[in-house]
Amino acid sequence: MKRGIRRSAWLSLVLLVLFSGTMLSGCDDDDNDGGSKSIVQPSAKAKYVFFFIGDGMSEVQVNSAEVYKASVEAKIDPNYINSPRLLNMSKMPATGYATTYDAGSYITDSASAGTALACGYKTLNGVVGMDVTKTKSYKTIAEAAKEKGMKVGIVSSVSIDHATPASFYAQVDSREKYHEIGMQLAESNFDYFGGGGFRDNKYPGDKANTPACVNAATANGYRYVNTRADFEALKNTSGKVIAVNSVLDSSRAMPYEIIRDKSSSNDDISLAEFTKKGIELLDNPAGFFMMVEGGKIDWACHANDAASAIQDTLAFDEAIAEALAFYEKHPDETLIIVTGDHECGGMTMGFSGTGYFTYMERMKNQTMSYDKFDSLYANNLSGYASLTDLYDEIESSFGLDMDKNGDAAYQPNDYQMSLLTEAFDKKKKGKGTMNNDEFYLLYGGYNPLSVTLTHVLNQISGIAWTSYSHTGVPVPVFAKGVNEDSFNGYYDNTDVCRKVAAAMSITLQ
Repeated sequence: MKRGIRRSAWLSLVLLVLFSGTMLSGCDDDDNDGGSKSIVQPSAKAKYVFFFIGDGMSEVQVNSAEVYKASVEAKIDPNYINSPRLLNMSKMPATGYATTYDAGSYITDSASAGTALACGYKTLNGVVGMDVTKTKSYKTIAEAAKEKGMKVGIVSSVSIDHATPASFYAQVDSREKYHEIGMQLAESNFDYFGGGGFRDNKYPGDKANTPACVNAATANGYRYVNTRADFEALKNTSGKVIAVNSVLDSSRAMPYEIIRDKSSSNDDISLAEFTKKGIELLDNPAGFFMMVEGGKIDWACHANDAASAIQDTLAFDEAIAEALAFYEKHPDETLIIVTGDHECGGMTMGFSGTGYFTYMERMKNQTMSYDKFDSLYANNLSGYASLTDLYDEIESSFGLDMDKNGDAAYQPNDYQMSLLTEAFDKKKKGKGTMNNDEFYLLYGGYNPLSVTLTHVLNQISGIAWTSYSHTGVPVPVFAKGVNEDSFNGYYDNTDVCRKVAAAMSITLQ
């Protein structure tokens, strides 16, 4: 009887400790601003902080990349055919989950999610670094780090004035105000900006000219480089730097990893290289804070292009490897955080046509992103009388056996062929053959042919989608380093910011 009482008391004590830990992690907050005010203080201070954000990345984007790696590598080592190859982020010792709702919706956009992660407060979709009334500006954790004497770097694979990177240095009532965001970048005094360019087409005047914010930044002491040679020549003594990839798409973002030129003589810089250069430029006795965004994971998921999303997730993970290498040299002073701002596309592993099986290796034969296929072929079908005339281009771009004279595993079934034929006809005849609601439900505003091609390839690989927009599911949080244990558990995205601030001994407003 006494033993039973002791066990009961011991269990009660354990439950009390666990419950207290959950309360300290701060999952809920009734204020619209959000953010728990009870965060465990660390015994040591993080001198070097890496904040990685996979835009549009939740657990399924991570796991699909892991299963893809395993499926491809299983051709070499069949003993591991059912064992996912864990990514660098998945191997981190601390894992949590964060809710992503904002002040006005259970489904956030990147502006309100970025504000939560950068400032520790909830706001509305479209708002960057300001409250729900759009009258109060929040100080970001990056700005607080700069005030503390640390160097600060911001890296992104999309335009550097896009919503997520902007959330760390700008305060505007609309994420579409690219000119204002760019001018605030020029005034930020941050030490390093790297990756994508600026939304030139949103600036006054001729978009072929240098954006006004770049001229303002150089006037404020920034060095602007946009070639590999100049990028590689940058040193720790180079001063404040804006380094833009020489190869950019129409939205001023870096190319999708699936089409990036990886030859030894290429001028196309990887996200990992921008991260590594950031470490070189920012390292100093006072420490540094660097945010790195894998922004085109989100864009690929919007278009339901799983192969492109997976390749960008893997590229994002390679950037994380650079931080881990730095950590090995400074294990007692470094904190690495990896999370997503939200999930995108309602991506899932599993499709009704493949049942309990996945065939992720089938996506290996996709050689280009949806938008590259659009620009080369699908945006102008005038030279193709029917879908049959495009078979060779489809086979070389997506690996689908349209002629059905090869590997049956890559052959669309009759129903899928009918969908492809219909999509070709819709694009050929124009959007006017369908009402807008039907068109969006089927194609999400993307080219009907390219999005149907990715759907078919995804389906035969065992991937399905529910949306062309964001979803409201929680996102994983991975952590390694100073105060890593505080990132275990289930909490809100505003608490991610506050836990990082606590590890840095920084007080947010």
